[in-house]
Amino acid sequence: MTQRHKVVVIDDSRVIRMRVRDMLPQGNLELLEAKDGVEGLQLVRSERPGLVLLDFLLPRMSGWEVFQQIQQDPQLHSIPLVIMSGRKEEVTEKLPEPFEYFEFVSKPFEQQQLFEAIKLAMAKAKKRVAHLEASGGATRPPTEAYIPGQLGPLEDRIKNLEAEVAGLRQEIEMIRKFLGERMG
Repeated sequence: MTQRHKVVVIDDSRVIRMRVRDMLPQGNLELLEAKDGVEGLQLVRSERPGLVLLDFLLPRMSGWEVFQQIQQDPQLHSIPLVIMSGRKEEVTEKLPEPFEYFEFVSKPFEQQQLFEAIKLAMAKAKKRVAHLEASGGATRPPTEAYIPGQLGPLEDRIKNLEAEVAGLRQEIEMIRKFLGERMG
C-alpha cells in the first residue's frame, strides 16, 4: 500500500478549504482541514504533515502565531509552508520580504499559482534543512548534556529526529515528483 502524503490546510473559510481540495491532485494525498489556528496547530503537531497551507488571518490563534509556533518547534520548522492571504501587506508587516522560510500566495489564487507556491515552499524547506544540518542547528544537543560515545535520551532523540528528517525528505521528494508530473 502506498503511503499517503498529508497536507494540512488551515483556513477559516470553508470555500477556500474546498477550493484547495479541488485544486490538489487526487490520489495519494490526504488533505486535513482546520478552521482556526488552534485546531490547525494541533493538527500539524499530531499529524506531522508534508505540507502546510496556512491562512494568515484566523480566529482563536492568528496565522502569524501559528507560524511562530511552527518555527520554534525543531520537529516542525522544516515542514514546507505556504501562507495564503488576500492582504499581503498584513503578512509583510510581520515578516518582511524576501520570505525565507515559507512561500506566499495571494487570495484568490488559481491552481497554477498554488502549485508554484508549493514548489517554492518545498525548495525553501529543503534549503532550511540543509542549512540546519550544516550549522548543526537542531541536531546537536546542548554541550553540557552531551557526552560523546555515551548513549542517552538526548542521543536517542537526535537519532529519532534524524530519521524523521530523512522521512520528510523522502516525502518532499515524492510530492515534488508528483507535482512535477501533474504540472510538467
